[in-house]
Amino acid sequence: MKNNTGKLLFSSLLFTLSFAILSCSQPREEPIRIAVSKLSANYENWLLQSDSTLMITNMYGKNVDSAVLMLENYQGLLVTGGEDIFPEWYHMIDDTARCGKFDRYRDTLEILLIRKAMEMSIPILGICRGKQIINVTLGGTLIIDIPEDIGSDVIHRCPENPFDCFHEVMVVNETLLQEITGLTRGMVNTNHHQAVKDPALGLRISAVSYEGLVEAIEWEDLESNPFILGVQWHPERLEDYPELSRPIADRFISEVKTYSEALEVVE
Repeated sequence: MKNNTGKLLFSSLLFTLSFAILSCSQPREEPIRIAVSKLSANYENWLLQSDSTLMITNMYGKNVDSAVLMLENYQGLLVTGGEDIFPEWYHMIDDTARCGKFDRYRDTLEILLIRKAMEMSIPILGICRGKQIINVTLGGTLIIDIPEDIGSDVIHRCPENPFDCFHEVMVVNETLLQEITGLTRGMVNTNHHQAVKDPALGLRISAVSYEGLVEAIEWEDLESNPFILGVQWHPERLEDYPELSRPIADRFISEVKTYSEALEVVE
């Protein structure tokens, strides 16, 4: 009886050791995690078309400190469109009356998420408001109201039909955006009354509209900085002109995966 008991214990120990060795030799792959400052179905579907295995998390509504801490377990940050940014952030508090609606919580959330992502070298993609708040976070300024300050040679917002408003943009040569899209010009959708005025130190303009309005920003020094791209249009719903939509999502996800793989090597 004692002999049989010993054999059973030994067999159980062998099974446990075998399972542990197998688990170590074949680690479970974790999904790529993308944090989104304020998520909607359009953004989620657009990202998932590039990789259906992504884990996408809406940071909006979370405690700001908790969201920033959570970002340590993510490999990419998407900063999305929305309300105007409170002008105190870019030293134009006297022009508050010329702005639209604000979300002060969201301003704080996104600025701190961007700062944390930059600290960790996490790839960042900004869309519309997201592009603007990347610029503000880094010290740049905004145009308060395009029609009043710039004019209406190019229509940037169609209040009666916001989803059917388009104009042409020119892509600057030898920029990251041109590398991604392969374009020198293209059509984009548009729904905004504010835009980047002065790019922050270290950023450059990579696309403009006909009257010279900033339509995209990126790092001047691409080699020494992590991936940052901000576009003024909405690529997540640019079905009519996919050449300025799908390549942007694909490149962002590619940069996120490269970052994730680099982390695995370090660990």
